[in-house]
Amino acid sequence: MRGYRVLAVVVAVVVLAGCGRSRVVREYPHRGSRSGASALPPVRVSQPKYGATAVVQRGQTVYRIATENGITALDLALWNDIPPPYTIHPGQRLRLYPSDRRDPPARPVVAKPSTTPSQRQATAPAAPPASELAWRWPAEGAVVTTFAGGDPTRQGIDIAGKAGQSVRAAADGVVVYSGSGLVGYGELVIVKHNDQWLSAYGHNRARLVNEGALVKAGQQIAEMGRSGAARDMLHFEIRYNGKPVNPQGYLPAR
Repeated sequence: MRGYRVLAVVVAVVVLAGCGRSRVVREYPHRGSRSGASALPPVRVSQPKYGATAVVQRGQTVYRIATENGITALDLALWNDIPPPYTIHPGQRLRLYPSDRRDPPARPVVAKPSTTPSQRQATAPAAPPASELAWRWPAEGAVVTTFAGGDPTRQGIDIAGKAGQSVRAAADGVVVYSGSGLVGYGELVIVKHNDQWLSAYGHNRARLVNEGALVKAGQQIAEMGRSGAARDMLHFEIRYNGKPVNPQGYLPAR
């Protein structure tokens, strides 16, 4: 998309170079419907529509298109490599599914009536992708919600803690999002580690890094809070090519 993947980070670094260290707590505009239209309910779990696309109409936003199609704004932006501030243009075509599955899944061949369950070969689950990154825990505290591959409502883990507790980058990378415009995540920071891997840190009390900032593993990037949550905790996700994976499969044992 017009070289946004690289250009957005470069521009962000240049613009923010003179800002120094700052406590980023600015609220982003709510990306809902146009004035006068009824508000759309937030989408918490994405339902990808493999093979389907949406053409942007005048006045539409990432949030509105995502919500109308049962997709979170974060997922729609990631699937289409749309960088902050998530600007889209009339006539632009957006995928409604992750980029690593560009075609709709093939329809299964109907089994013969004589086939019994014992004769069918069980399909082994896909092995999680290997990561060359040295992941670190982003916060101290007990894991109160775990990732579940078969449950689309649990796309990461929740780490309980106290308000103001340090939230740290899980690996080296560049901040590609720092804001509160994605419904369901509260004050959110997203760090991109390379072309395949990124991590997300939600429900913060305060964000301490700007978009475009280079961060090191273990560097504090936010303060824990409960923005968009019922308790003080960190919602943490690791994503591979835009798809969530189990963070506890990559974080060191403790």
